[in-house]
Amino acid sequence: MSKSKKAAKHTMLSEIWRRFRKNRQAVVGLVVLVLFVLIAIFADVIAPYGFDDQDASRAQIAPCAEFIFGTDNLGRDVFSRIIYGSRYSLSIGFLAVGISVITGGFLGIIAAYYPKLDNIIMRTMDLFMAIPQMLLAMCIVSALGGSLFNLMLAVGLSSTPKFARVVRASVLSTREQEFVEAARAIGAGNLRIIWHHILPNSISPLIVQATLAMAGAIISASALSFLGFGIQAPQPEWGAMLSAGRKYIRTLPYLTVIPGLAIMVVVYALNVVGDGLRDCLDPRLKK
Repeated sequence: MSKSKKAAKHTMLSEIWRRFRKNRQAVVGLVVLVLFVLIAIFADVIAPYGFDDQDASRAQIAPCAEFIFGTDNLGRDVFSRIIYGSRYSLSIGFLAVGISVITGGFLGIIAAYYPKLDNIIMRTMDLFMAIPQMLLAMCIVSALGGSLFNLMLAVGLSSTPKFARVVRASVLSTREQEFVEAARAIGAGNLRIIWHHILPNSISPLIVQATLAMAGAIISASALSFLGFGIQAPQPEWGAMLSAGRKYIRTLPYLTVIPGLAIMVVVYALNVVGDGLRDCLDPRLKK
């Protein structure tokens, strides 16, 4: 990469960051999100107990100085389970969206760049979008089983049509630009044009959609686990913790309130970060 290109890229990133940090909610959301990512990475160091360390002598202890989030009916420390649960929920969010980006992005590019395949691909996507996303994810998990990978796959594939439509719309607006026509005129092949010209200029809406979809993926995975279609006990996924705690919602309400708050905080952080990225990446909103 030449010095001029590096300088232009640095200037563009600096401008994006300048506009992003003007949105205080988005900055706070980013800080919260980074904090949860660090918690997930260093869970073994932060958590005082293992996520499945059981001790009947300390069962059903309300939040106190020793157990700040209390203990469950099996004597497991809820704080430690929330810490370890961040690994599951964030992993599902990141990897499920990664699956959606790859599959939906590929289908969207092919549909937009090759008109003969457009109708076939998009009508297929419309067919999948006619099925409620949660129902589709439940069907996939039921067919494949309730493992962590299958849960990611179910949530990711059920979101693919949305990404395909976003990428298709972005590529259609980029395909006829002058720089693409110039690349085509000098003999550049289709793959080179897609990889070097269309994809880099279509990435902004994809980033925004991915950030917002990550929040939806965490909610979907938690809902599936809550309904018994996702990760099973004793794994401390937040949705599974909600499901286990609902039996004690009258006597031990913190078993449902705390995992619910964890989901709410992460989802809110992702949403405000997504809104901030949308505002700073949209060329119509330059300030």
